[in-house]
Amino acid sequence: MLPDLAPWHGSRDFRLLWIAGVVTNFGSFLTFVALPVQLKDLTGSAAAVGAIGAVELVPLVVFGLYGGALADAVDRKLLINATEAAQGLLAACLLVNTLLPRPVLWPLYVVAALSSALTGLQRPALDAVVPRIVPRDQLAAAAALNSLRWQVGAIAGPSLAGLVIAWAGLGWAYGADCVTFAVSLGCGLGLRRFPAAHDARPPSLRGIAEGARYAWSRKELLGTYAIDLAAMFFAYPVAVFPFLADELDAPWSLGLMYAAGSVGSLLVSVTSGWSSRIRRHGRMVVLAAAGWGLAMAVAGWCGSVWLVLLFLAVAGGCDMVSGIGRATMWNQTIPESLRGRLAGIELLSYSLGPQLGQVRAGGVAAAGSARLSVWSGGLACVAAVGLLAAGLPALLAYDAGTPPPA
Repeated sequence: MLPDLAPWHGSRDFRLLWIAGVVTNFGSFLTFVALPVQLKDLTGSAAAVGAIGAVELVPLVVFGLYGGALADAVDRKLLINATEAAQGLLAACLLVNTLLPRPVLWPLYVVAALSSALTGLQRPALDAVVPRIVPRDQLAAAAALNSLRWQVGAIAGPSLAGLVIAWAGLGWAYGADCVTFAVSLGCGLGLRRFPAAHDARPPSLRGIAEGARYAWSRKELLGTYAIDLAAMFFAYPVAVFPFLADELDAPWSLGLMYAAGSVGSLLVSVTSGWSSRIRRHGRMVVLAAAGWGLAMAVAGWCGSVWLVLLFLAVAGGCDMVSGIGRATMWNQTIPESLRGRLAGIELLSYSLGPQLGQVRAGGVAAAGSARLSVWSGGLACVAAVGLLAAGLPALLAYDAGTPPPA
């Protein structure tokens, strides 16, 4: 049941990336909580908070696809570090705006859009590096450890953010984020180089289309993208958490709501030794995604804040199981020459959904209530996952023992 630490012990680059990820994720989650809180304070509108997903949408799509092609054509170390430095500058912009006597609204949306673009450029390179520094038989363990890394920041960041914002103000949250980017950049500079292949072609629309055609030809991969996109679109209600906390007469619980899902994910990650023995990763993804939606629906029905937190944690655990299954399928079967471009498509599947989900959640909450937004999205998620699984039998048939040819 204990996590497999072989990737940590066997790869210096994996350790550096893991440490950098822990640090930068912690700071990013401080901003993740601070930004919607500041929007709520400035506008008082659930729709305005949900709109943060809308402004992040186009940059994520455009730069996610381009970033995937770029990751196959340039030194991935350079790309990772350049985008990390730029993210730190954006956090500094949020800090400066917050320190103004009257903070301005529009920079919040501009920074969110630019940060989304940088994420689109960086994440494919980060994902594409893992199979080059970790042996194939350790990829499931690496996926679990990377998820654990993410969850440490996802729990500590939001939990501390609620306290920092309440007692010290938004500026301290943004300031801490600036510091964490500086630390993670220092770790990134210690990585070895990951140059592109000697015959790699410059980024182009033709290259992006080549990656898309490959993804389309792999119906089991297509299923992982579609199911994750649907699950996040219908059942990712974090944009309405500030309003849900108010509806439950528990504004003190806001930070815990943001952290609850990560607590469930962490429990799965620290007991993830079993994941290395799973072969039917497609079924693993389908069942876990349905569990995510069902747990969100129950969280929306509950009138007790403690039950809400419990089922948000259950949802987070299901999401982690799905994430391990998806990452293992991707890393075990995608050829190196296409890894960056497919990572760009993966980025859209697991990031585009949450952005659209914030818009959906904010819109439903504005028309009805936050609780309605949460439970209706959870039920829609379960239905969508069932339909997609029925329509993509290759996903349910996937067996890691007989991977498809590259």
